[in-house]
Amino acid sequence: MEIGKVPEHILKRSVFKKLTVKRPEVLLHPGVGEDCSVLETGEEAIVLSTDPITGTAKDIGSLAFHITANDLASCGAELIGMLLTIIFPPGGTEKELKDIMEDITSLAKAYQVEILGGHTEVSAAVNRTLVSVTGVGKVKKDHFIPTGGLQTGQDIVVTKWVGLEGTSILAKEKENELEEKLPHEIVETAKSFSELLSVVPDGRIAAAAGVSAMHDVTEGGIFGALWEMAEASGVGLEVDLKKIPIRQETIEVCEVFDLNPYMLISSGSMLIGTSHGNRLVEELARAGIHSAVIGFATEGRDRIVRNGNEKRFLEPPKRDELFQVL
Repeated sequence: MEIGKVPEHILKRSVFKKLTVKRPEVLLHPGVGEDCSVLETGEEAIVLSTDPITGTAKDIGSLAFHITANDLASCGAELIGMLLTIIFPPGGTEKELKDIMEDITSLAKAYQVEILGGHTEVSAAVNRTLVSVTGVGKVKKDHFIPTGGLQTGQDIVVTKWVGLEGTSILAKEKENELEEKLPHEIVETAKSFSELLSVVPDGRIAAAAGVSAMHDVTEGGIFGALWEMAEASGVGLEVDLKKIPIRQETIEVCEVFDLNPYMLISSGSMLIGTSHGNRLVEELARAGIHSAVIGFATEGRDRIVRNGNEKRFLEPPKRDELFQVL
């Protein structure tokens, strides 16, 4: 298998097919695009999610916090705490550990999240630092929002701009190379996109407005997230490429490396299914969050992206574009 997510057909055949035990307390089971599990505990439910950071070593603490917080936010849950696993390769230093913990704990303080415990280790099994986070949250048991809740005829909304995370990572990891080909201001702005990676406010507003599906746009980019939401929901899609919000800096950085920006890791964007897309866009705008209605759900299984007169059929997510460079 190639670097990146395990392909969907292998995941279905070798992972999901093996998961035969179903507990009655579990309200949301594993599936394509579902990043959380939901456990009933009375009137409230516990929401769990886990993720590693593997695409970069820069800002690894902040990225680890955000991707887990975003998963919980996409389920409509309030994040309570996190468990951290930090594995260093031989030669890892105490300063690296301190830097990671300072990044994570500063965000934990800002979001009032407790670090519940975890594990730290030095191991020859890794060749660079690995951080994996398990998030624990809570939500009213009838109010969690799955990825697979999109319904035929509903609008599809995306928040902020796609490609923010990948653009920031590339700008920091390949700064010197980009500076040779792009204006300094573009590279600096691209690096600053790391400040836009949280979708916790996006999820809070969307949940309060009443939506049926949410999914944070991560590995595989917006094309991957669209496929995952449609597959989880059992619906088709029709999306207008020109309506997908994207920053010029992302386009410029991707052109340097000949990457498709719509298949670039995109933490900072949330994909939302709702019957009132324009109303949601207005609600988000009042909170200072840019968003756009980019399409709608259809009957059947066709997942179509239109670009003027051109028509493209989406496929299951392939390797993220980031891994072509890093």
